[in-house]
Amino acid sequence: MTPAPVLFISHGSPMFALQPGRLGPNLGALGQAMPDIRAVLVVSPHWQTRGVRVGAGAAPETIHDFGGFPAALYQLQYPAPGAPGLAQDAARLLTIAGFGVGFDERRGLDHGAWVPLRHLFPQADVPVFQVSLPHDIDAAGALRLGQALAPLRERGVLVVGSGSLTHNLHEFRQHIRDPEYAQQFADWVHDAVLARDVDALVDYRRRAPHAARAHPTEEHYLPLLVAAGASSGEDAARLVEGGMTDGVLSMDSFAFGLPQAANDALDRLAQGQAA
Repeated sequence: MTPAPVLFISHGSPMFALQPGRLGPNLGALGQAMPDIRAVLVVSPHWQTRGVRVGAGAAPETIHDFGGFPAALYQLQYPAPGAPGLAQDAARLLTIAGFGVGFDERRGLDHGAWVPLRHLFPQADVPVFQVSLPHDIDAAGALRLGQALAPLRERGVLVVGSGSLTHNLHEFRQHIRDPEYAQQFADWVHDAVLARDVDALVDYRRRAPHAARAHPTEEHYLPLLVAAGASSGEDAARLVEGGMTDGVLSMDSFAFGLPQAANDALDRLAQGQAA
């Protein structure tokens, strides 16, 4: 079996569920061009734990882990089945890699998982399970977490790191005098990802322009390293365009190891948007 791809998705605000913008149609095109996905494994910054926890429920609920948004957002459900068997396999791989691992059969899908998946697989017919992000994990550890999960790709599991390419919520929806800093950071990451410069991505705090401002805390950047770790040097990387929203919140995302049909679908969509 050809290994399943790997995605890093900028999930943005929970309103992304209702406002697809540029990224939503691109995710939809990807989902339609990946019919052989057996399950989706999501690592999201909205589930942080001591050690690693693996969601092992058979029917994870939709968690509305946010406040102050329109009522319609709280009515949305994403009733995808879980994947308890694959969750066991993920835990085994993580244990072999030296992580302390536990299970959670009651935890549902947080918005870092179900919001982007509503665009990627809108029928909620592909099983989904989550792996938590340890509270104390660093950039190198996030890369190692992704590397531990990589063998699941051979079993048709789509590994998704769900975070945000930029994530300064203090500046979110405010008038910022120099918002171009966010695009400069996003451009740097884009170049490093396409060059497969994993060392630079791990050392981004020192090397990238405006790194501490783009990510005052690291949890929304670390899923990118999970995705980079789950991919291999043989996987072609490409940008999945999402654009910049609210001045400083980049929705740009990345795909690794896409099948040709998925690349063609993104290209057709880009040509239609440019026309």
